[in-house]
Parts: sequence; structure tokens; C-alpha cells
Amino acid sequence: MEMSLDHVSVIVEEYDPAIEFFTKALGFELVEDSPALTSADGRPKRWVVVRPPGGGTGLLLARADGERQTAAVGDQWAGRVGLFLRVDDFDSAYARMVDAGVRFVGEPRSEPYGRVAVFLDIAGNRWDLLG
Repeated sequence: MEMSLDHVSVIVEEYDPAIEFFTKALGFELVEDSPALTSADGRPKRWVVVRPPGGGTGLLLARADGERQTAAVGDQWAGRVGLFLRVDDFDSAYARMVDAGVRFVGEPRSEPYGRVAVFLDIAGNRWDLLG
């Protein structure tokens, strides 16, 4: 039996700035941007999915809805790194992301599993850039 993790939600303040960050600063592809309705009461929303080029799992960019979700924007993993972006060419990816304005919270370092640098997404969630 085959399985795959299709999407992971990232709660964002607004769709369009998040789409721009993930597609321009990180180089992801916009896979889908479709109108949808909330499951609770049928209010309009968007189904927005971005994905790293060649990557299988997509990010569902979910606009915060209500106080609880708004409070989670930028803190989905309680200050820990919650997502890990592996790249083939660490130095090129790091330089491109710095040039695009991505905020890194420390200098790149070498670990037994490869080169790593922690960065923040548009919402403030921590990611590892891995090479």
C-alpha cells in the first residue's frame, strides 16, 4: 500500500502576500488557487497550495479565521522549527533567499545530517534550510 503526505497547513494572515513569499522568495510553485467555502458555515475562502519544484508534499496556505487561528500565525510549532526544506545546492539557495529578503535567525552551520540554517517564513514560523 502506498501513502503520501499530500498537504501541510500553514496559517497565514492573508493569501496574496503569502503566495508572493513562497513563490518569489522561496521559489515554490503555485499549484492551486481556487475559491472554496468554510466547512463550518459556508463563508468564502480560497484553497491555496504551493509546493517546492519537484516536491510531493504541498503547503496549504490557510488564512487565519477567528481569534484562535490568528493567535497561531507565526507560532504553529511553539517556537520550534516545524518545517524542513532540503535543497540540492545549499549555498546557492541560501544566497538566493538572502537576496530575496528571507530572514535567517543565525549563520549557516554544519551538522552530521548536512548544512543547515534556520529561517522565518512570512508568518514567522521557523524552518530549517537543509543541504
